[in-house]
Order: sequence, then C-alpha cells, then structure tokens
Amino acid sequence: MVNGVRLALDVGSVRIGVAKCDAEGLLATPLVTITSGPNAVNEVCELVHEFDAKCVYVGKPISLAGKDTASTMAALDFASLLAKQLANDSVTVRLIDERLSTVSAQRGMHEAGRTVKQSRDAIDQAAAVVILEHALASEKNAGNFVGEEVR
Repeated sequence: MVNGVRLALDVGSVRIGVAKCDAEGLLATPLVTITSGPNAVNEVCELVHEFDAKCVYVGKPISLAGKDTASTMAALDFASLLAKQLANDSVTVRLIDERLSTVSAQRGMHEAGRTVKQSRDAIDQAAAVVILEHALASEKNAGNFVGEEVR
C-alpha cells in the first residue's frame, strides 16, 4: 500500500466535508467543513499542502440505480478543477463511489442523539470519513490508490 496522507471530500452544493488519514492509511478522521463556492478549490489545495497529502479522494455521488445525477456532475467539475490546480504538485485526485455515505453519516449522528439540523457540518465531515474509509479498505486489497483518476 502507498504511504502518505490522503484527504477525502464529500462535495455538496452548500458545504464540502473533508476528512484525512495518517500517512500509514490506518485511521480516517474528520478534518473540516468548507463552504462551497469560488474559493473552495483554493482552500482544499491549502489543506493538501498543509498535510502534504499524496491523494485526494472526491466522492462521486451516483444514484442507487447507478446513474449520474446533478450532484455527480458537480463533484466531477470540482474534482477536475482541483486536479488542474494540483497538476504540478504530484498529487493524484481520484473519484470514488460514495453511494449512501451521507445516509450512513446521518444515521450515525441520529444514533448519537443529534438532529440533522444540529449537525450539518459534522455530517459532511462524517460522510467524508466514510468515503475515505472505503478508499483505504479498497487500497489494502489493490495495493495502490483506487478509483478513477481525474486529470
């Protein structure tokens, strides 16, 4: 398995949840929630440089039927902008299936006694953790970064 910090993003129209893991890829933790908008790519790039991340996983929302949605296109656009901005930094940006990551995060918050309204930022970060955990588990099987590389 590749060594190095990885970030994961749960890209939404209002917020972007961010999670990171340690260099050994053992533990995914919530990091921050970024406001979506024109400066969001720059904020993610700052995090990439701050943590010397080797890979950024962007959750690719797909419908349960396996079809692309408007959210899919937004995530693809964001990932593409991010990849272009990081092109000279030898950081790979990869799309990874994120079906049900937000649902899983919401369920966890509900079980902890928090309402969706009370925990929107935390839900976005928790969804990013779910995305990153999925990526790390897949990496262990593949021996390398997984998902679809964005250029």
